Amino acid sequence: MENLIIVSACLAGKKCRWDGTMRPCGKVIRLVREGKAIAVCPEELGGLPTPREPAEQQGDRVVTKSGKDVTAEFGRGARETLRIAKENGCTEAILKSRSPSCGSGKVYSGDFDGKLVDGDGVTAKLLQERGIPVSTEEADES
Repeated sequence: MENLIIVSACLAGKKCRWDGTMRPCGKVIRLVREGKAIAVCPEELGGLPTPREPAEQQGDRVVTKSGKDVTAEFGRGARETLRIAKENGCTEAILKSRSPSCGSGKVYSGDFDGKLVDGDGVTAKLLQERGIPVSTEEADES
């Protein structure tokens, strides 16, 4: 049996991003269609609606542009994503770049200024801490 990959649902074509859009990625869509990947949206799994106010990491917290603390929802979504990954034997993840949940290596600064800083999203960090390597849809782009 081939190992499954957990992927961001917005990359698989689901309109679940904060602004109600998707960011389809051909490779991810193909993996899901072939039954090799499971698509999840950590923010929705954490109880946040779509669309929703944009959020960014500020230290150990995740805060919306208007200042609402959504750290608990992001944490809940990360834990649920990990549960789904473990339950299905997922051995890697392809997640949405720069996202406060899914970003790997770079995330937005927390100042809502469009600038990037080194860091990982809440879900990406948890998966990596639990032994599931994370890459983004940009990993294959050159």
